[in-house]
Amino acid sequence: MSDANQDEARPEVRFPPPLVFIGFIFLGLAADRLLPLPSLAIPPMLGWAGLALGIAGLVLIAFAIGLFRKAGENPEPWTPSATIIASGPYRFTRNPMYLGMALFQLGFGLWWPSTAVLILVPVAMILIDRFVIAKEERYLRDTFGDAYDGYCQKVRRWI
Repeated sequence: MSDANQDEARPEVRFPPPLVFIGFIFLGLAADRLLPLPSLAIPPMLGWAGLALGIAGLVLIAFAIGLFRKAGENPEPWTPSATIIASGPYRFTRNPMYLGMALFQLGFGLWWPSTAVLILVPVAMILIDRFVIAKEERYLRDTFGDAYDGYCQKVRRWI
């Protein structure tokens, strides 16, 4: 890709991904109140585990954002990238921020005990996978070519 085209190229993501997970948390809470969903009898220890999982998700997000900042990159998925970040959690997952968001939603669903919030975790992950990650990966493949393909062969998309 020429330098002029690379300056113009950017992922075609049109919305902030955290809004998907936050939106599904609120949608789940509303569904719990409005629909005859079975309530969850979560044991207290599982609720506390959910809280820990949610906090772990937030820590993972913060750590991944910190790596972006350290590399001089913008973590917003609609901005161009000049480098592939492959350290820290990026050694184990290509999407630690989205994984952290999913962990937060899962943890919240256990801590709050919300049937609908828990049911909507895979829905949020599928939407992020199809409408965000697919576009980011297409952009990164076009931008970095074999270097990105090699990274993808070594590191899984989620976990």
